[in-house]
Amino acid sequence: MLGQKLQAADQQHAVAAQNSGALSFNGNSTASSGDEEISKSALSTFRAKEEEIERKKMEVREKVQLQLGRVEEESKRLAVIREELEALADPMRKEVAQVRKKIDAVNKDLKPLGHTVQKKEKEYKEALDAFNDKNKEKVQLINKLVELVSESERLRMKKLEELSKSVDSMH
Repeated sequence: MLGQKLQAADQQHAVAAQNSGALSFNGNSTASSGDEEISKSALSTFRAKEEEIERKKMEVREKVQLQLGRVEEESKRLAVIREELEALADPMRKEVAQVRKKIDAVNKDLKPLGHTVQKKEKEYKEALDAFNDKNKEKVQLINKLVELVSESERLRMKKLEELSKSVDSMH
């Protein structure tokens, strides 16, 4: 758009220059003052167009700068928002990671303890079985002892009776 305006102004300037040259060949003095006026008019039109172009260029530059400023501000705002989001997520991640590490550590401690529990349960069962077996053996021995003592007493009583009869018969 700016290039087209520049071309139009250049064409007007060239036409004005051609007209002034054609008139001066005719040798008219009034034509040469007319040429000057046309030339001045074309020059002032050209300058006005140039000034307008420069003014519009400046307006466009200002708009671009404004847009760049806005974009920069928005980028800063987005960066701040992103930092805030990361700050929100970060403590949770750290806490979760710490809890997971603690869980892993407890799991590592639980494995050998689980093996120990199983081993101790097996030992307990074996010891309980051995205890029960010994207890049964003890009960059997006590029963045998009671039988033996009873038999011994019975035999002794029998012997005492025999002796008592023998002593009675001697009298």
